[in-house]
Amino acid sequence: MFANYLIGLREGLEASLVVCILVAYLVKTGNRSKVPPIWLGVGIAVALSMGVGAVLQFGSTQLTFEAQEILGGCLSIVAVALVTWMVFWMRRTARHLKAELHGKLDQALAIGTGALMATAFLAVGREGLETALFVWSAVQATDDGVRPLVGAVLGLLTAVVLGWLFYRGALRINLAKFFTWTGAMLVVVAAGVLAYGIHDLQEASILPGLDNRLFDISATIPPDSWYGALLKGIFNFQPDPSVLQATFWALYLTPVLLLFLRPARTAPATPATA
Repeated sequence: MFANYLIGLREGLEASLVVCILVAYLVKTGNRSKVPPIWLGVGIAVALSMGVGAVLQFGSTQLTFEAQEILGGCLSIVAVALVTWMVFWMRRTARHLKAELHGKLDQALAIGTGALMATAFLAVGREGLETALFVWSAVQATDDGVRPLVGAVLGLLTAVVLGWLFYRGALRINLAKFFTWTGAMLVVVAAGVLAYGIHDLQEASILPGLDNRLFDISATIPPDSWYGALLKGIFNFQPDPSVLQATFWALYLTPVLLLFLRPARTAPATPATA
């Protein structure tokens, strides 16, 4: 549940910040009449994201077991790729997000109302689709499909409140640090989702080695215990992973986390000319 709260919070906060920046810029530049197209674009993006989530959830129930496992495994890998791209992109652009959006909004204002709606739709829709895909993958990885949804909804609601506080000027935090630490936690969560995706592909007989267990500590950490459920909910922890699952988990987590947490390079200062 915490993992899905985190993805809902982070993705929702990104979308909320984008909307707040767009709306605030229009208001400050005397274009308050252009705000409704922004909200229309946001509404369409939210509806599309919910529709994609519903199609994934209810459409997959009509498939055979093998097809469900193949779909779940492939979409888990896609979700991990999207989240990995997202955390690196936000780490790189967090400091310059406001200026970048202002530039895009100036271009949209010059084109017309449709461009404003498209700007909001693309900004929010990207986050919404990533959230729908990642949460659906988490739902498939647990026996209780309600908790991941509750966690994601609570995260999104928290993000909306934080976005409103940002807009009102009542909250100021270091966004670069916030996205760095939440990004690092999401990389750990994504590693667990990747491992479970490999497990799905093994169950569908696409990948071998399902019975080749690296270890089995089910007696020490029972999956149905509260701490077993907690570890599974946060990290997608499995007490009896296969060797292939553990290998993919380590091969993803180690280099990605090291690359993500390394200090950002600063451009060398150019010598002054006489």
